[in-house]
Parts: sequence; structure tokens; C-alpha cells
Amino acid sequence: MLKQTEGSHAVAEAIALCRPQVICAYPITPQTHIVEGVGELVKSGELAGCEFINVESEFAALSVAIGASAAGARTYTATSSQGLLFMAEAVYNAAGLGLPIVMTIGNRAIGAPINIWNDHSDSMSMRDAGWIQLYAETNQEALDLHIQAFRLAEELSCPVMVCMDGFILTHAYDRVDIPTQAQVDAFLPPFEPRQVLDPSEPVSIGAMVGPEAFTEVRYLAHHKQLRALSLIPQLSAEFAMHFGRKSGGLIRGYRAEDAETIVVALGSVMGTVQEVVDDMRKAGDRIGAVSICSFRPFPLSELREALGHAKRVVVLEKCLADGLGGIVSDGVRKSLSGIELKGYTVIAGLGGRAITRGSLRQLFQDAAADELEQVTFLDLDADLVSYELEREGRLRRTGPTAEALLRRLGTVASRIA
Repeated sequence: MLKQTEGSHAVAEAIALCRPQVICAYPITPQTHIVEGVGELVKSGELAGCEFINVESEFAALSVAIGASAAGARTYTATSSQGLLFMAEAVYNAAGLGLPIVMTIGNRAIGAPINIWNDHSDSMSMRDAGWIQLYAETNQEALDLHIQAFRLAEELSCPVMVCMDGFILTHAYDRVDIPTQAQVDAFLPPFEPRQVLDPSEPVSIGAMVGPEAFTEVRYLAHHKQLRALSLIPQLSAEFAMHFGRKSGGLIRGYRAEDAETIVVALGSVMGTVQEVVDDMRKAGDRIGAVSICSFRPFPLSELREALGHAKRVVVLEKCLADGLGGIVSDGVRKSLSGIELKGYTVIAGLGGRAITRGSLRQLFQDAAADELEQVTFLDLDADLVSYELEREGRLRRTGPTAEALLRRLGTVASRIA
């Protein structure tokens, strides 16, 4: 059914169609509308057989989800930004316990300074926690990925994050195709947990593991991610058969087959990138794009095949690794090991700064002429940065000078005497 609706509400409807049995969440911008939406569906009875648990914090939200999933319930939660950091311990525990929880991340910058707008700092901070991470380009894909995420999580017994750009997607009104309950039921079977806490057959989960077995435990978690590399495209293809549209997968190319310059990115920025690619193609520039949907597991061989023929690769990142540059770029470079081509990292859109077609066009033209620095900050206000660096250089360090300390010590000594 075609429907004009907010991205968060579309995701809430998709979650309800997946028949979760326990939902626990704590509101934090910009994911609040999602859990408000599913809460209303539970209260009205439209989402039957589901318990919505109000909790006092994000840490409690995922802790309750862990308990519910371990008891055999299909479980869902959502968070953003500082909320994800607050539940960090539980994020690692959920993956280590092999619990198939699905969690939406309404991507938002991490403070300080405080910022409620979109970038990928939050989910990227948990990239090695053992969760599968899928990034949506559009609200339609965000809806579709949640349906695929429950199937993926439950087949692997591994938690899945579905990441959608805060405000750009969560609060945007788009036309989406919401499937029927029958369609979702045909694709997503009833949950059959692999491990269940049952008083009649007691077991321990999450017990102490010493050095003699910890590496093996971690390897088994790594093996699940490797299995996901083949399962994600299989589920994407099966989804297309059931619902009549392509969605998800590992990566997607856009006019990249004969491109000399290829832009790699994640999330909603790909829409703007593709518009610029179309404009530059009309002008005769051989440029294309590749979108990464599955960031964890990272599709090394697929990227190598998609990028290996190009002369240069521009990785557009909405997250900064201080002192290094790009995070996605590291995976891209690893995928291209041994292949001679030029690679550039571009940091863009931090804290919700607009990524415009004009800025991208100039950026891609500079890249095609190999005039970019290894790490470039798109639309950086160089004058402001220079002013602040100069100002800091003029000021002394925070705290008293050595001379002032000696004077204070002298005063204290005289008072004691």
C-alpha cells in the first residue's frame, strides 16, 4: 500500500508487521517518533501479543531487550547518539550472547559540543561490538531493511542495527510502499530461538570464560559475520521476489561500470551523490558511485570487484576518526590491497552540515584532476580554524603559571609560620 508518511512512522509500521513480542526503548532525538509510533500501535491493540516496556534509561532499554531475547521473545529497541554510548556495555553483551535483537539507530552526532543533527559518529563508535550494521539510503529502504533485519538476526542468532540518518530520513515525509501482514508473514516466519532461558531446563549464559577459550568464543562471533556476507544478498534477493522491489544487499553500484572516478558512501547522502554523478556524466566525466549497505560485515571482495578498474576512489564519510581521518576508508583501502589507484578520504556533513550538489561537484572535479589532499574536509571554514588556532597560540595554558604557584606556596608557608 502506497502511503505518504514520516520515515519514523513508516519504520514503526514495519516493526509492527514483524510481530515483535517485546519492545523496550527510551526516547532520544531523533529516534523518538519510532518508539512512540510502535507504542501507540501496542496501546491501540493493532500490534497484538506485544509488551511495550517503559524503562528509565537507554542502558535499561537494551538490558531489558537482552533479558527478553534470552527468554525467547522476538525483541526490538531503538536509540541514537549519547543513548547508544550509554548502553555500550549492553551492546557488547547482546552480541557476545548471540541474541537476535533488532535495534534502529537514528544516526546523530556525538557531543561535546552537544549536537542533535545527523552524522554517523554514533553507530560507527560501535562498529566492532559484534552487531551487523545495515545503512539505509531512503525511507523505503529503512522500512525494508527492518523486515530483512529480523530474518537475518534470527537465522544467525546475531543482533542487527538498522541505521537511518536522523532528521534527513527519520523526520522526512516520503511516499513509501507498506507491505501487507500476509506478505511479511510469508517472508518472516515465527521466531524459534536457538537458546532459551527455561526454569525447567536451567542453563547459564554469559558465564566467565578464561584465556583457554576466549579466543575461540570471539572467533565464533567473527564467523557469524562472515556467514552474513553470503546471507545478506540471499535475503535481499528473496525480499525482491516477495515484495517486488530491490532493497538491501551488501553494496550497490551506480553508473560505476566504466567510471574512472568512483565515489563510495553510506546512507542518505547517496541521493545527492547520484544527482551530481548524472550532471557530470552529461558533461562527459566518467564518474560513478558505490553505496555500502552492509558496513558490518564489511564487503571486502565485493568492493574490490566494484572499484578495482577505477583510477581513483573518493570515500565520502559522515564520521571523523580524530588523528586518522576516515573510518570507512580503512575498509575500502583493505579491499583494494595490491591494486594501484589513488584514494581520497573526504569528511563531510559532520553535525548535520548540509552536503550540497555544488560542493560535491567541485569536490569530484578536483578529485578527477587529482588535486585533493589525502584527507579533505568538505566546506571547512579555514579562516575560522586559523583564527582559533592563532588565538589558542596567544593564550597561556589553562591553570596557574609556575611563578604564580611559587607565590601561592610562599603565602601558604607564611601563614603556617
